[in-house]
Amino acid sequence: MMDGMTLDTGLNDAVQRYCAALHFGDGAALEALCDARFLMHWVGKNDIAQAIDKAAFTARVGARAAFPGEPVFEVLSVDVDGEIAQVKLNVTVPPRVYTDQLGFFRVGDEWRLVTKLFRVGSGPAMEV
Repeated sequence: MMDGMTLDTGLNDAVQRYCAALHFGDGAALEALCDARFLMHWVGKNDIAQAIDKAAFTARVGARAAFPGEPVFEVLSVDVDGEIAQVKLNVTVPPRVYTDQLGFFRVGDEWRLVTKLFRVGSGPAMEV
């Protein structure tokens, strides 16, 4: 379900590249997709807000082995307003399913990932 909206071709491509990069442990693909000022945020142990920057995020993903099969994700909602977009999705990164809220800027013809908020939707709690 996408709140009555469809992803434009460029934003759809960015979301698919994001999910494939997570699934296949492709830090270089995330490096290309994420804006230089990218930040990832989540609530960690003891309800303490956590954040990491682009370098830490891409290194973390790039250090993982690829998962078998194809990426599994579901776009839940899309909100596009000119050059900004918010995409909410569930994405499977075994053994967890994450709910991600991704914030994008369109710079020229390219959508750049600027922010990621996430929580574990199902699976074991994160130890980060």
